[in-house]
Amino acid sequence: MVDPTRWFKSTPLLAQALERASAAASAGDTAPRAAERPSTPSSVVVPIRSIGPGQIDRIEAHLLDLDAHDRYLRFGYAANDEQIRRYVAQLNFDRDELFGIFNRRLDLIAMAHLAFSLDPQYTSCAEFGVSVAKSARGRGYGSRLFERAVMHARNEGVEMLFIHALSENTAMLKIARHAGAVIEREGSESEAHLRLPPADFDSRVTEMVNERVAITDYHLKAQAKQFWGFLSVLQEIRQGVREARERVRG
Repeated sequence: MVDPTRWFKSTPLLAQALERASAAASAGDTAPRAAERPSTPSSVVVPIRSIGPGQIDRIEAHLLDLDAHDRYLRFGYAANDEQIRRYVAQLNFDRDELFGIFNRRLDLIAMAHLAFSLDPQYTSCAEFGVSVAKSARGRGYGSRLFERAVMHARNEGVEMLFIHALSENTAMLKIARHAGAVIEREGSESEAHLRLPPADFDSRVTEMVNERVAITDYHLKAQAKQFWGFLSVLQEIRQGVREARERVRG
């Protein structure tokens, strides 16, 4: 994915995608859109919450933990530590939306960035980027984050969602293709675009409920972490008391 300061730059792929989408709409294209496609719901609930400036340290830690190849796939270039820190510092939490999945230790193990267009010509467009920690791969977190981002984008009036990825990023392109996105390839880069249906009562209520569940899950994990931290300190104190007694007896 590209640097956030370059979202929706004028590229041939983007222009072609917009022209094709416009032509299809004019021709009365009836192809199913993203949320209208049948899907098989999973029985496993993955709490995904919106993340803001208060989580910026965890965002930076998550991205810095990516190895060289993962950074290359995520940013489209071999981002070094300084470039990642600059990316994090430029995040606009007022304009864009970020979503995260946390483990029991409250480490950010998967993150999505939904960037809204800065170009007045494309106000109903947004771009999606995602990263998943190596230890959390194979659990479908990328797909879950994509579904969460699509729902939020719909509720914010986005009509077209874009994914800019390297052509070798098969995992990301598979997510886009499964959702019904049209993928255009140009050399080493690919551009996927997906038309979104308008928001409805179900999409708004579902997002509200999912966010509440995720926030509750996060607070429970935070309380559990605090509790186990307290027990750890208590154990150390008890161990110290035992050792002191043994020295006195000896």
